[in-house]
Amino acid sequence: MNAFEAVFLAHTAAPSGAELATLRLVSAMPAGSTAVVYTEDGPMLRLMAERGIETRVVRNGFDSRAMTIDKAGVRSLLVGATGLLRLGWTLGATVRELEATVLVAGSTKAMLMGAVAARRAGVPLVWHVHDRVSRDYFGRALALIIRVLGWVVARGVIANSRGTLASLYTWGRRAVVAYPGVEFPAGDESVEFAGDSGIFGDARPQGQRPATETVIAVVGRLAPWKGQDLFLRALADVKTLPREVFLVGGTFFDEQSYRAELEMHATALGLPVTFTGHVDDPESYLRHADILVHCSVLPEPFGQVVVEGMRAGCAVIATRPGGPEEIIDPGVNGLLVTAGNRAELTRALDRLIADRELRAKLADAARLRSRDFDVAASARTVTDFLTGLPGKRWRRG
Repeated sequence: MNAFEAVFLAHTAAPSGAELATLRLVSAMPAGSTAVVYTEDGPMLRLMAERGIETRVVRNGFDSRAMTIDKAGVRSLLVGATGLLRLGWTLGATVRELEATVLVAGSTKAMLMGAVAARRAGVPLVWHVHDRVSRDYFGRALALIIRVLGWVVARGVIANSRGTLASLYTWGRRAVVAYPGVEFPAGDESVEFAGDSGIFGDARPQGQRPATETVIAVVGRLAPWKGQDLFLRALADVKTLPREVFLVGGTFFDEQSYRAELEMHATALGLPVTFTGHVDDPESYLRHADILVHCSVLPEPFGQVVVEGMRAGCAVIATRPGGPEEIIDPGVNGLLVTAGNRAELTRALDRLIADRELRAKLADAARLRSRDFDVAASARTVTDFLTGLPGKRWRRG
């Protein structure tokens, strides 16, 4: 049996942003030096197995989704936290069996479980934070509790953006920013120059299309804070409707009613919208689109899809404040609008739909910018960080 240096712990095996980012990260880290432990079955196990990543499932009767912040009261959260801690004791045996030298928890729930698991296994805990721990997401009191708990139990912190790191307490703790990277073919430096007939195929055969033929994609989980409803209302006000709009993403955690609401809005407003549901890899939609719209109404922790759209050659509109501000130079490789501002979003859409040359200019610069977020660089950052933890050794090669 292999001895693993780093074991990554996930509370869900659903393919959402943080889980997919972890998939790319561990794939790019030194071969044979990582394993991933899940507390439920799900699609991520298959995706990990396809890449040869060691995975384990610690099955249990605890439903972590019952602890969803906006659906549980304080008493329910306390009961749920107790269940997570008990599960953590069981997980500790698996971490010890894998001979880990460090445990990396990929969520707040995983951090609670990981605190106990790491203690039982006798290894340090690192909290890999994919969410801003702020009142916007958790409320004032709970955000404070989570920050303090993270500071108490975690030896180190990996944050997915500078904004996320700023939302944490890190006094006396090792901390690093490692952006969720995107994947580029090994040795291929032509992505940014490949154009529409290069590595991304010929899904956009004439380059950026004329205004009336424009194709727009919105990629992400269908959830109210992602702002798809605001996007539809903004789109209804544009001077020239695009030919096609793809809302790419599924629903999780009992949010199916939100999709039904979006479908009703799209029909009532007469918009050319296609709902794709969840797709494992949205790249084909991004390669087909002229414009990618990121429309979160709360500050995005990072915004992986922004980088993915830039890599695919889209002209990108994204919201600020949040992670996209660390990605986009406005007017150079994309446009930024204020989160929740419908009129601003409509103006940005009008500007890009009407100006084919501007779209092409932004898309070309975006391809270049996306190179700065190669997952290989993120993997080196994380590997070096874990190597530097007190008492840790990392096998190279």
